Amino acid sequence: MTTTKLARAAIAALIGAAFTGSAHAEIKNYEFQLAQPTIKTGADRIVTVRLVDKTSGKAIPDAVIFASRLDMAPDGMQEMVTKVTPMPGTEPGTYRFKANFSMAGRWQLSLGAKVQGETGTVENKLVVTAEK
Repeated sequence: MTTTKLARAAIAALIGAAFTGSAHAEIKNYEFQLAQPTIKTGADRIVTVRLVDKTSGKAIPDAVIFASRLDMAPDGMQEMVTKVTPMPGTEPGTYRFKANFSMAGRWQLSLGAKVQGETGTVENKLVVTAEK
């Protein structure tokens, strides 16, 4: 193989690797973020989160949320659990949940999701503060 052919092959390999690497992020590069860290106590309160790619800051739409739990673990009361009901998002990459925040304090929203085209699971625990 001549030097020119070798150089072309190396360039082609680098270009191919660049395109392959940019097609998908690693699952660890995704995270849920709270739209608002505080909420009023009461029934039927809506918590909004965004799923983002941490490397680009872009919101990720159409993830499949398969696990959600809301409890008061941050205040040492993990047995204080409330039902979480998924609601339609208002914009791409946002996910909303309706829940009963029966008392003031810190509530932990635990989420698990699958991102299309990625292997693995995005798992986050977010702390929402309920105030009177």
